[in-house]
Amino acid sequence: MNDRKADIRLRSRPIRLADLASLVRAPAALSVPGDILAGAAAAGRPLAPRTVGTMASSVCLYWAGMALNDYADATVDAVERPQRPVPSGRVPRRTALSLACGLTAAGLGLAAISGGRRGLGVALPLTGLVWAYDLKLKSTKAGPTAMAGARALDVLAGAVAAGGGKSGRRGLVPAALVGLHTYTLTALSRHEISGAPARLPAATLGVSAATALAAAGTAPSGPGRHPDARTAAVAAAGALGYLGTYGLAQVKAVREPSGENVRRAVGAGILGLVPLQTALTARGGSPVVAAALGAVHPLARRLARRVSPT
Repeated sequence: MNDRKADIRLRSRPIRLADLASLVRAPAALSVPGDILAGAAAAGRPLAPRTVGTMASSVCLYWAGMALNDYADATVDAVERPQRPVPSGRVPRRTALSLACGLTAAGLGLAAISGGRRGLGVALPLTGLVWAYDLKLKSTKAGPTAMAGARALDVLAGAVAAGGGKSGRRGLVPAALVGLHTYTLTALSRHEISGAPARLPAATLGVSAATALAAAGTAPSGPGRHPDARTAAVAAAGALGYLGTYGLAQVKAVREPSGENVRRAVGAGILGLVPLQTALTARGGSPVVAAALGAVHPLARRLARRVSPT
């Protein structure tokens, strides 16, 4: 009886901002603006006026996906992760869905304002992949591909925002590399509770190493760009930072593929996107912007100690 009364009191209390931040994994959104910058740098205009609006749109869609994820997984989380906001009662399930809908509308609205029809042309399929993944594809073989496609589209959104339709094609290389990273991350995330067979983190580690080498390529991908020492140095630093976080976490998972180590690798991989994006932005010929982006990574890691990114 006492437990029941405590549960009623918990569910009737006002929703705290900290609970909503936990629901949407707020610090993990720091991994989103770099997608836009990497795409915009490849198009040759990382600081285009539309870029900021596209970043805001992408953050809204990312948070919408996190809230929708917890709405869809409420029953499973009640068993596997009862401490999460929805199964613990800190955030009602219907509130998670309402927040996901509101953030989705905000993200599409910002995409329309900042990028017009071209912006919506990327944001709409991105939204479709996010909702399809959370509601249907997550537990299927298509799940990692759907998430990789969503992140790749996010990079292309930055290229389109920077210069329109033709510029979107210039973002294909960074989009492919970010998508490749996301595929490995999603594949690992399926084993956060029970642990993974050792061959899985070993395989994803190999893909991550190849991704880092490609991102650190000294030939800038932006139009009219030429390699220089500063560009190469920032790109190399970003690639090393990527391997020093996500790569090392995967090494630990290879040695002991327990649920805890896999979960740590997934957390490192979410935030490890920032140094990867740093390398890709420098590779696009924007080393100064890339260096500024790289400074976000330690901030994101500190915030992740307070609010889990997974």
